[in-house]
Amino acid sequence: MTVQTATTFTIDPVHSTVEFAVKHMMIATVRGRFGEFEGTIRFDDEDPARSSVQAVIQSSSVDSGVAMRDDDLRSPNFLDAERYPLIRFASTAVERLDKERWRVTGDLTLRDVTRQVVLDTEFEGRGPGMEGEERIGFTAHTSINRKDYGLAYNAVVETGGLVVSDTVRITLHVEGVAAG
Repeated sequence: MTVQTATTFTIDPVHSTVEFAVKHMMIATVRGRFGEFEGTIRFDDEDPARSSVQAVIQSSSVDSGVAMRDDDLRSPNFLDAERYPLIRFASTAVERLDKERWRVTGDLTLRDVTRQVVLDTEFEGRGPGMEGEERIGFTAHTSINRKDYGLAYNAVVETGGLVVSDTVRITLHVEGVAAG
């Protein structure tokens, strides 16, 4: 008889964040987040290769704290949220590096362009929630080149720098609740 060691967790959007940061005018960092997302984590502590992550983000839920900028981010200049309403991530490999550090490799699809990304992931812990439900937490970081996904809009400022850098840093703070 085989013992099932994997547990499936549903991402808890109330206790999770999907954040991004990008250089603006090459002198400051602008941060934002997505407010609507969902996903699952299949976590197998004994056989990490059997673990997986699936997530979907509503691109229209982008929020940088400035309405005019958010409208631009939703426009065809950037996310084109009307035409491409979903951003998807599906893991292709999960590797435990040590007790707390994991590497999650997967396919990120943005504006119908799919590229492989690597999430440098830290296991934050696993235990009971306030009502006895099992919970798990992770923090993950990656960077993408926005032009790889067709987000090519830019302008050059008087000093020769770009208005928006090509590199987008992504940080995920994820808390999952055991399904069932």
